[in-house]
Amino acid sequence: MFTPKYPPPDTAPPPTVIQPQTATPAPAQAAPAPVAPVAPVSNRPTVQLTPGSALALAAGGGAVVLVVGAVLVSLLLAVAITGMSVAVVAVVLRSLLNQQKGH
Repeated sequence: MFTPKYPPPDTAPPPTVIQPQTATPAPAQAAPAPVAPVAPVSNRPTVQLTPGSALALAAGGGAVVLVVGAVLVSLLLAVAITGMSVAVVAVVLRSLLNQQKGH
């Protein structure tokens, strides 16, 4: 149940390294220069944006910003209204308690 499930490895063949041909014979070297390993090519599809999809993506992002902004403003307004109502209740209770002390 708790064992991880790994995706299958890519089945692409390993890339082949092509050595460049030299026109003149090179002087004898002690060892050939090491070739940097080439990263394996992934066979996953790439995302291509057309002008229409880019416009739709921008419009969707703008809509998300507007919705999140409206939610945050409404939350701030709810906190402000709650604070004002608590302040009004405190003033009313204080005046009621002061009137009882006078009698």
